[in-house]
Amino acid sequence: MALRRRIDFREGGRVLILGATGSAGSMAIQIAKRFGAAQVIAAGRDTTRFKALEALGADRTITFDEAAVAADVDVVLDFVWGGPAAGAMLPMLTARADRSAPLTWIQIGSMAGATAPVPSAALRAARLQILGSGIGSVPSRDFVAELPELAAAVAEGALDVRARAVPLAGIAQAWTEQTGERLVLVP
Repeated sequence: MALRRRIDFREGGRVLILGATGSAGSMAIQIAKRFGAAQVIAAGRDTTRFKALEALGADRTITFDEAAVAADVDVVLDFVWGGPAAGAMLPMLTARADRSAPLTWIQIGSMAGATAPVPSAALRAARLQILGSGIGSVPSRDFVAELPELAAAVAEGALDVRARAVPLAGIAQAWTEQTGERLVLVP
């Protein structure tokens, strides 16, 4: 949704994914590549998952404190928000080779916090656009329009989906396991 319905993402674009070690972030790597991203940089906390991210198509893996190396991306897909996003923002913006080149920061998830202390200098330091992507920002008809292609890609094995069915009665246990898999609750 973020790349196809919130912005006009063009083939050859460069993408940074904050929170790439999570389930949604690892899917975003594959989807960005599928949509023609020339470069996908995956940022995360769990460095033990970096090799797996490269296998999914990440061109480079970094930790959040290395975000300045991704300064010249066109789009940031942010699944974490909070302090880590705010902490990465200013170093990225000030390291850009051309600060007048647009950078679109798409806030998708908030695993690290519902609010982010974005420094005012970030809004003046470069041509930055921050927007959100999720239910409410995208009409339901757009979700419905995207589902057939996504379902076909999953069915044909073009996307590596790491999901595990969990009986509803076992949700408490499964939630604490932190496996990096998407949990699918089964009644």
